[in-house]
Amino acid sequence: MNYLPIFYDIKNKSCIVVGAGGIASRKVDLLNKAGAKVTVISPILGNEMARFMDDGKIIWIDRTFQSGDLVDAYLVIAATSDKAVNEQVAEEAESLKIPCNRVESPEQGSFIMPSIINRDPVQIAVSTGGTSPVLARLIRTNLESCTPSAYGQLAKLVENYRTQVKQTFTKVEERRKFWESILEGPVAEHVFAGRNNDAKALLEKMIEEANADPNYKGEVFLVGAGPGDPDLLTFRALRLMQKADVIVYDRLVSEPIMDLVRRDAERIYAGKERSNHAIPQENINQLLVRLAKEGKRVLRLKGGDNFIFGRGGEEISELIDEDIPFQVVPGITAASGCTTYAGIPLTHRDYAQACIFVTGHLKDGSSDLNWEMLSHKNQTVVFYMGLKNVQMICDELKKHGRKASTPAALIEKGTTPDQRVFIGDLDTLADLVLQNNVKAPTLIVVGEVVELHKKLHWFKPGEEIK
Repeated sequence: MNYLPIFYDIKNKSCIVVGAGGIASRKVDLLNKAGAKVTVISPILGNEMARFMDDGKIIWIDRTFQSGDLVDAYLVIAATSDKAVNEQVAEEAESLKIPCNRVESPEQGSFIMPSIINRDPVQIAVSTGGTSPVLARLIRTNLESCTPSAYGQLAKLVENYRTQVKQTFTKVEERRKFWESILEGPVAEHVFAGRNNDAKALLEKMIEEANADPNYKGEVFLVGAGPGDPDLLTFRALRLMQKADVIVYDRLVSEPIMDLVRRDAERIYAGKERSNHAIPQENINQLLVRLAKEGKRVLRLKGGDNFIFGRGGEEISELIDEDIPFQVVPGITAASGCTTYAGIPLTHRDYAQACIFVTGHLKDGSSDLNWEMLSHKNQTVVFYMGLKNVQMICDELKKHGRKASTPAALIEKGTTPDQRVFIGDLDTLADLVLQNNVKAPTLIVVGEVVELHKKLHWFKPGEEIK
């Protein structure tokens, strides 16, 4: 190990930065966030440093560095564009036994600056010992994606109750178990969901009950998995996918997304196809309630978004009736994700000033839609689950005023490597389904914006337009 990782308290301490360019400004910003009293020595100030000066965040000494400038310093950063000046600063800092970071040659200073993930007061520092700053940045980016921004708020909440918990649980093992139940349970989830008052009230209740082995109350996570590309998942969705004990998932959740759920979690398939439901919706609602009452963390994973033809409203209604804690994580709905990957904007100033999402069949299997409204010009209409009724959809739109030449598209398995896009019009769309053996999941898009696919298709640019 070439360096000792430490966290250095510089609050209200005198820190000197020699130099005033872009790199120096970034260092000053970090020092300010850590509460230091910053002095900048430089004959000129860059734009960012000048703003720090105007905001009263630095003291500026308007000249070049001189011997003796570091006498009262607690920490020094040499950040000029002159190698000789940086060397002089580093040598004087070493003689005074003051920590010094030399930005252009970190190995010649006494400390290096890591790549930082800041969830104040939680901090994660990543360093490659100066061998590859780019690699450190990439590692930091990966850690950012799985470190909720609310961790800082959670840490502050815990800090406020440490003494009380220590008095309540006299044994170290009891305290450890208690804090694990807090940091991995519903208190933490309240914080992550922005319900800080609920988190505080629950934490106080659990301390008051003084249970060294608290009984975890189950919870349901309704998570939208998006249209198929796992990179479109939200950070919160990914975190809950890794946390759940049981996964209740639908047919439209792609295999790459299922690969991201917790490996040892129980999996229950609740897929739905037309007139073929693995588990009826009413039974799914009851299943979620039963699993949560057993103390399990239940992930209800749906393709697209829970609240756009996803029946999420029906499910949380029953959870509310049964007093089951839950949270809902939106997903990118297929109409947005698939059309974007197909290069078809849902709205465009020249073609469509409105967009309508429609389900191809209703709860009882019928399709009693307001065809007159759907047939207006200058709007985009996206049909979910309409593949079986594509001929009827085209006929009804033409019957109610849309021209037969109105552009229309089929987007099969949108956002995935298997995506296929077929372009036609209301006269030819049904034939395209038969000629190309188009299968579900497929979106139907009707409107003049479909013409833009010819120019804007970006996801598979070399693919022949069909």
